[in-house]
Amino acid sequence: MKPSLADLAILTALTLAAPATAANARNLRGAKYLPLARITLAKARAEAHKVRAGTITDQEIEKEKGGSGLRYSFDIRHRGKLYEVGIDAKTGAVLENRAEGPHPD
Repeated sequence: MKPSLADLAILTALTLAAPATAANARNLRGAKYLPLARITLAKARAEAHKVRAGTITDQEIEKEKGGSGLRYSFDIRHRGKLYEVGIDAKTGAVLENRAEGPHPD
């Protein structure tokens, strides 16, 4: 079966994104938990950007109460304000999307 243009476009995008994803993983606190995750860091970042526009300034994967107990946590700066977005690392569900208080974690 010959691959469609859509299949080739997806493959090309994944190939080009791989170095960026590897670089992102190097900047991930708690990377030791990555083997437990069902959702990739790239997918979690995309989900976080769906619910909060802006620039990711910090990221980690951590064990924390709520959802499956394993989550990606992103600090996202948008219009001068800092937000925390939590994405369940096993289901991809949004667990948190709130403005950071005066004493962020």
